[in-house]
Amino acid sequence: MFSKVSGPVRLADQVAAILSEEIESGRLAEGDQLPTEVALVKQLGVSRTVVREALSRLRNAGLIEPRQGLGVFVLPRRTRPLDLEAETADTKARVLQIVEVRRAMEGEAACLAATRATPRDVTRMRQALDAIDSAVAAGGDGVEEDLAFHRSIAESTGNAVLVSTVRYLGEVLRGGIRVTRANEARRDDFIEAVRQEHHAILAAVEAGDAEGARAAARRHMDHAASRLQDADDGFWTRAEDLDVDLDTAP
Repeated sequence: MFSKVSGPVRLADQVAAILSEEIESGRLAEGDQLPTEVALVKQLGVSRTVVREALSRLRNAGLIEPRQGLGVFVLPRRTRPLDLEAETADTKARVLQIVEVRRAMEGEAACLAATRATPRDVTRMRQALDAIDSAVAAGGDGVEEDLAFHRSIAESTGNAVLVSTVRYLGEVLRGGIRVTRANEARRDDFIEAVRQEHHAILAAVEAGDAEGARAAARRHMDHAASRLQDADDGFWTRAEDLDVDLDTAP
């Protein structure tokens, strides 16, 4: 029924997305029984832990219901809450979609930050960039520090809704951001380009150049997409190492 899963995104995310799509499309209809855990493990080529995590996510989203001694069944359709954690599960195309979402959000955040950031806010942004450099120099991927930099920009806007949205997106899109950082770490020129792009955003915010800040943030995301597009097939098929990183991410 299902094909084996692989790719540079958490396996549980991928399994949840596959099962969710089967339900949303109607191929698994209300009242249908899902394959057993053992069958899903065999068909998808993943561990029981991965399957259980994916099923738990679908249960929390109101898509399925376990019945004691009978199995897991599809619940009646209803208006379902947005579940971006499931939606982020895929390979190259999905990660590029994540970049598009970040471009829209972070371009506007940088624009507002340029008109509202205080000297203390700018100092926090600069400290966040220094933390990225330190993490990379120590052999880390800089994902948490990267998220902190973009979060500091949003926080400087004083817009609580924007801050919450950026924080939420950062959490649920963490896997995609990790893939983006992994790609950029493959080459020293990529690492330096990302560093310069970050500093260009900070410089525009500090100068109070709203349009310049928006353009710098959007350019950063455009370049991230280009770097991902240029990644060879080997990067996208080296699933095992990346899956370990993604599955153990906080």
